[in-house]
Amino acid sequence: MTPLPIRILGIDPGLRRTGWGVIETCGNRLTFIGCGSVEPPDGLPLARRLLAIHQGLTKVLDEFEPAEAAVEQTFVNKDGVATLKLGQARGVAMLAPAMFGIAVSEYAPNQVKKTVVGAGHADKHQILVMLKLLLPKADPKSPDAADALAVAITHAHHRASTALRLKVVGA
Repeated sequence: MTPLPIRILGIDPGLRRTGWGVIETCGNRLTFIGCGSVEPPDGLPLARRLLAIHQGLTKVLDEFEPAEAAVEQTFVNKDGVATLKLGQARGVAMLAPAMFGIAVSEYAPNQVKKTVVGAGHADKHQILVMLKLLLPKADPKSPDAADALAVAITHAHHRASTALRLKVVGA
């Protein structure tokens, strides 16, 4: 019996650009569905920026109807204020799919790089090269969209172990 395809939304949260990528996984096969980024206008206050991210992701969720979602965890840097603001964008990125009843998984940036490239400290160019190999039809217009596709691929590779972990915890 052939497994049914599962549609996955990957999200790379950011206040200036929140990348999104949608793939389908069926067994070991990955298929590119779509990608892009939500870009709130510059100069908006934080609350309006977060609202724009939520509205943009809601449109993506309505259009592509993913069954599962994955979000990249926040990279903590030396600027605490910037990290907190990014965390708010990440919260919105997790809230949007949750409002659709979609389970949301989280992956550390190094785990995403290691899954897609094979090295936890890969650069953006290496990720793009591997995306072309794994998803030949993908043409991300921004690094954020490429990162979001990488998050979706990571979830596709780890979803079975994530589901098992959740089942064990819930038992």
